[in-house]
Amino acid sequence: MTDGEATLRPVRWRGLPRRRTLLRVTLVAVLLGLAVAVLQTPPSCPPPRALPAASATASPSGGIRALPAGAVGVPIRLAEPAALAVLRPGARVDLLVVPAGGSPDPTLLAPRALVLDVVGATGAVDGSSALYLALPPEQARRAVGLPEGSRFAVVVRG
Repeated sequence: MTDGEATLRPVRWRGLPRRRTLLRVTLVAVLLGLAVAVLQTPPSCPPPRALPAASATASPSGGIRALPAGAVGVPIRLAEPAALAVLRPGARVDLLVVPAGGSPDPTLLAPRALVLDVVGATGAVDGSSALYLALPPEQARRAVGLPEGSRFAVVVRG
């Protein structure tokens, strides 16, 4: 045999790989397995759907309520988050707005809006508190299209 010819002798390890090498190989294998699991959707898994349009009834878990037919869900941050403590899903409220730089008198934006969910009612100080309302599409567009700095308030209906 000359130096240019290949041999058919098996390659042998001269001991086990180092700990760092094993850790890297294991980490790469775990990450690749996770990527495959995330990217592969089984055919029996249905695609995600929006909330069903139904009458406003409580969900079996007692959480967020279903949207009424023809309504959209809109998150609203109230100027006074303490008002969230008295609200529950299923309540009806009048949504008032004071536009930024506008008159000090509030304007009725949405009468008798259905409360879908209340998030952060127990004193969240990080700004994560919100009120989710079911509004007709036109009122929802007006609510989200208000300039930044507009303040929202609610009046609880009986």
